[in-house]
Amino acid sequence: MMKPLTTSIYTFPKLINGGFTYVDKTKDIYELLKPPTAQYFLSRPRRFGKSLLVSTLKAIFQGQKDLFEGLAIADTDYDWKSYPVIELNLGSCAADSADGLKTLLDYAVEDNAAVHGVSLERKGCAARFQELVNKTAQKNPVVILIDEYDKPLLGHLGKESAREIQDVLKSFYSVIKTTEPYQRFVLLTGVSRFSRVSIFSDLNNLTDLTMNYETATLLGYTQDELEANFADYIQRLADQEEKPYAQVVEGLRDWYNGYRFHHKAETVYNPVSVMKCLNASEYANYWFETGTPTFLVELLKRQPMDMEDLSIQAEAISTYDPNDLEPLPLLFQTGYLTIQGIEQIGEMRYYHLDYPNREIRQAFNYWLVRDFAEVPDPELSTALRGMVKSLQKCDIDAMLEHLKTFFANIPNTITLAHEKYYQTIFFTVFKLIGAMIEAEVNTNTGRIDAVVKTDKYIYIFEFKLGGTAEEAMQQIYDKQYAAPYRDDARTTTLVGVGFDRENRNIHTWLREKAES
Repeated sequence: MMKPLTTSIYTFPKLINGGFTYVDKTKDIYELLKPPTAQYFLSRPRRFGKSLLVSTLKAIFQGQKDLFEGLAIADTDYDWKSYPVIELNLGSCAADSADGLKTLLDYAVEDNAAVHGVSLERKGCAARFQELVNKTAQKNPVVILIDEYDKPLLGHLGKESAREIQDVLKSFYSVIKTTEPYQRFVLLTGVSRFSRVSIFSDLNNLTDLTMNYETATLLGYTQDELEANFADYIQRLADQEEKPYAQVVEGLRDWYNGYRFHHKAETVYNPVSVMKCLNASEYANYWFETGTPTFLVELLKRQPMDMEDLSIQAEAISTYDPNDLEPLPLLFQTGYLTIQGIEQIGEMRYYHLDYPNREIRQAFNYWLVRDFAEVPDPELSTALRGMVKSLQKCDIDAMLEHLKTFFANIPNTITLAHEKYYQTIFFTVFKLIGAMIEAEVNTNTGRIDAVVKTDKYIYIFEFKLGGTAEEAMQQIYDKQYAAPYRDDARTTTLVGVGFDRENRNIHTWLREKAES
């Protein structure tokens, strides 16, 4: 009988006592426990098992050895000594103001004080946190576990209120450094890795595990772990799909694997997404269920960017300043991009980034089009279906009429000066419907705005923002953009498009079949 799967239980004792499937990570956890005093930080995208890791550590430090029978840590020399555990989950500490955050942090500290039978006398959340640690550690050093440490700040990124929230957290977390003599173990987890000059300026004593090779697979499932722990579910999916087992394994890899947290490390699956798929026996985009961070959408609207050939300096990938946001580190940390490779250029190292898998590529492109174009979901779905059909039939008129839907609702605040905004919508629409598209394709005579390819057709697009379709088509001919595709067996169609300044939308177009 197959062990049940759950994606809603993140408490280790409930998971084990409920008989649910648990992928054993305790061998790697044991390595973290070896030092007599250890202070760690680990960031991972949402839905990666951070809360379960915190709960597992809590059970270990409370000496609940019986829960770990049959797991790797049970065969080690770990002593199972019980320590007082201070657990702070800041997922419920998102406040509108600095004063509101102080109150919520005070509540979280007070809840822990009640658990340990400690009476607090000081005023202020940071002072009371320090008092809690000092009094709780009277007999044994304490364990401090802080989950979602960054949640109070995430809703304020890009806003004036961010700095005040940041200052509150900086003061609160500074207690971790000042109480180091009273600690056995510390772990902070979250989605974001802020720069040393912000929240972490007083926490230079933490060992950052985020991009560490040894802990790159601590969260998420490796390919071997997936096949060893979920073979029965994979077989059930294979039976339902009426496909060979090996083909279904490759399908799961394509949909949900691909996250890499060190350039030499093995890739891992998003654990929640792949378990939802196996539980439902259906490939689907489960990433949508928890939504997209609002601050990320707004940042990309202000700073539209090409989503091809992405690279970033290695030192910048895992940190950012909440007062000076850059899209690429955020896209990496939130799980929309991952490491594909590394390149050394002189003294500098650069990571090459891309979508980790099909699920994320679809999710990212969908909400990018929806939010950039401000198109309601039903209308968006209709337009996308129309784009697919017209693309397959080489119906240029219908294709561009559908494409106009995506430009029709662009806010008046966006002008033709923001050319990248329009390019992002155009490029992402074609990506979303599964077309092969290349933007700004270099030739020996110029640069093509876009080349779209299907199994039967090649489309060469030239846009004139504030110009005419005739001007666009003339450029295609003058620059001989079709020349590189003359030997291709597919039909090549030239499309010149004029974009109207006042209406901020496609106005006229011309289409011609390229000469063989």
